[in-house]
Amino acid sequence: MSIANIDWPAVRRLRGIELKGEVFSIISEASRAVQTLQADDPDLLAVVPRLAELIDERPELQGYREIHSSLARAVGLWNYIDQEIADKRDRFIAASSNVERLGLSLHREQVAALNSLLSGRNLILSAPTSFGKSILVDALILSGKFNRVAIVLPTIALLDEFRRRITKRFGDEYDVLMHHSEKATRQKVVYLGTQERLINRTDLGSLDIVVVDEFYKLDPSRRDDRSITLNAAVYRLLSHARQFFFLGPNIDNVTLASDTRWRFEFLRTRFSTVAVDTINLGSVPDKDQRLKKEAFEPKNWPALIFVSAPDRANALAAELTPADSDLDGGRDLASWMGENFGTRWPLIKAVAAGIGVHHGRIPKALASKFIRLFNDGDLPVLLCTSTLIEGVNTAAKSVMIYDKKIDGRPYDFFTFSNIRGRAGRLGQHHVGQVYLFHKPPEEADVDVDAPLFGDWEEAPDDYVIHIEEQDSSPAIDSRVEELSSRSGLSIDSLRRFSSIGVDVLIELRGMVAARLRRGVPLSWQNWPEYKDVEAVCEVISHFKKPQDMGRGSYKQVAKYLAELRSAPTLKAFFHWHFQNYKGDEERVDGVFKFLRAVEYSLPEFFAAVEAMTNVAGGSANYGLYLAQMPRWFRADALKMLEEQGVPMQISERFLAKDDTVKSLGERLTRLAAAQSASLTSFEREWILQALP
Repeated sequence: MSIANIDWPAVRRLRGIELKGEVFSIISEASRAVQTLQADDPDLLAVVPRLAELIDERPELQGYREIHSSLARAVGLWNYIDQEIADKRDRFIAASSNVERLGLSLHREQVAALNSLLSGRNLILSAPTSFGKSILVDALILSGKFNRVAIVLPTIALLDEFRRRITKRFGDEYDVLMHHSEKATRQKVVYLGTQERLINRTDLGSLDIVVVDEFYKLDPSRRDDRSITLNAAVYRLLSHARQFFFLGPNIDNVTLASDTRWRFEFLRTRFSTVAVDTINLGSVPDKDQRLKKEAFEPKNWPALIFVSAPDRANALAAELTPADSDLDGGRDLASWMGENFGTRWPLIKAVAAGIGVHHGRIPKALASKFIRLFNDGDLPVLLCTSTLIEGVNTAAKSVMIYDKKIDGRPYDFFTFSNIRGRAGRLGQHHVGQVYLFHKPPEEADVDVDAPLFGDWEEAPDDYVIHIEEQDSSPAIDSRVEELSSRSGLSIDSLRRFSSIGVDVLIELRGMVAARLRRGVPLSWQNWPEYKDVEAVCEVISHFKKPQDMGRGSYKQVAKYLAELRSAPTLKAFFHWHFQNYKGDEERVDGVFKFLRAVEYSLPEFFAAVEAMTNVAGGSANYGLYLAQMPRWFRADALKMLEEQGVPMQISERFLAKDDTVKSLGERLTRLAAAQSASLTSFEREWILQALP
């Protein structure tokens, strides 16, 4: 017997004496393998969670709990040690790795990474999804060595997850800030933000540590159009920080220029806390029918189904929805969605049947609710796109990889590994299942080649403009001066609009000047007329497709901005949209894509048009309009609570004059805790879960 060749399905079919004998042989072989195999050998590590599942299920194996704990200690999976029955030495290891305040034990590789960070070293950690990387962030805060912390996260969904967890654990000691309008009132503070939010914060001061999650996104070759902004934001943060910690999955190497400013320890490990069974269904003739069978098999729940794009997820959700099946966990949410969005949304029927959807067009508070219901088992099937592989924690037992592309391109082995890594969860599903409906991509090493660690004189323009004087060179200075001259913007303004792209800004300058010569109304002040907004949208449409903003034309973008601004409530705006929509049913949720654009990219372009209008000799001041656009022309507190998981359709009913996010949040929490009749029982539960 070798560890790599154990037939685990055959082992599971055994009973009684035969099972006990086989398990004893496996433990003996694994104990010998500890001496010869690498410490992070995946097959060796997988023995521990596989046996944990068997021991939990089979009464005849209860006598093996002690030697299983000894094996867990030997391979480093200390969080599998059963302290009630383990021997003295194993109990000591388990106790020494226990972090009581976090309610968990660390494994050997977590302890090694934590010790490196606590000694003051910069660390880049590459580890599988189930490693428990985010636990290390909490352990660093708990250590008391880091009073001022900045954490860069790729998505708002992940921001909210971190906010709730850190506030719950450390809110009595630390200010936890996500928004520019929030200011620190304590010496201890955690700044949470995407790169776009953190790059323009002016109140960060000196930082004890910078944490960057999903650091592979620093590499422009990953085809992420936010990559250069991420590099620039991290550069700014590191320039004011004593230490950094980058974390991400399945990276083999980080490329460095010989003269890079920052040095670090690179820890690459395959150490995983769960095992995974792979079921290859690539040769199945009727994949649609097989997907329906596996998705609605209770033994596979909770089940994630990975698909290529939002439209694909929407269509598949409709196809999978049974005609006569409502689940309790989905029924209440479906009813709420119909009341607060409009009954024409096809997703409502799917949710009632226990099927959720998670992609970039789903409203943030609703997406957060889907994840919560999925993790609790109340929404057993969740269709998702690549948005869910960017760090958001799920409790999926099974992952069904149904498509083999992302946005029309075949995904690579790195992306495949990240999707596969979502199967199983420590403490809930020791062994996950991955169902493959297509041949997996060829295995390949993944290097991260980031401008941040490269030769800055060869870096893209959008990064170079952020380099500070002390890090610059004559060649860089000359290059930046030329870019400033060509764009007509100061260096500070270039940095301000760098997320749009320097090349775009230079082209935008010429286009705005031409429009002004033709008398196009771009020189307006504060509150525009409809024609003024339409004129700006027309200019923007040459650089950002209206379809990327959820609308079919620039005229539709202007129309939806006007409706959003004039609607008395967000609920009324959604009802207007769903009642008047006449396009393809699968794309009725494009309104949410529009709202995403209104949050950031559209205001950025409006502000750039304003700047270029003034460069060309016009007189533009879009200030009041721009101040309200990112919050959907609603009170700031409402938008902030939406990002924290409370839908605006709930919070806007209770908004009072001069409310802050704190005062409104506390009012909602009090009403929910007091079981106020002004909230349904479903809404009360939603509020109390969202606001710790």
